[in-house]
Amino acid sequence: MSDYVQVSTAAPTREAAVQLAEGATAAHLAAGAQVTGPVTSVFWHLGQQGNGEEWPVLLYTTADRYPQLEAYLIDAHPWDNPQVTAVPVLHGSAAYLAWVRRTVEGG
Repeated sequence: MSDYVQVSTAAPTREAAVQLAEGATAAHLAAGAQVTGPVTSVFWHLGQQGNGEEWPVLLYTTADRYPQLEAYLIDAHPWDNPQVTAVPVLHGSAAYLAWVRRTVEGG
């Protein structure tokens, strides 16, 4: 398992996505975040297929900090059951990864 993860979620508006990113970085749960979009998502919800506009958020943290970041995103998210997933960062520049670690460990 990698020591670093890229976490993704999405929000219904740009403002909600930025708020999630700002809260996570302010709490040192993520070293940085990127808000992109909007994108069109196609999904199943309450037994029906739907689609809608979403704003993806990518966050960068350590595997050790992931549980706290996940809890924050679920608690702060405007949706009841938001997508929160993480994939391992297999490679990255040593200086960048060191910055991620320093940042999420308190600055």
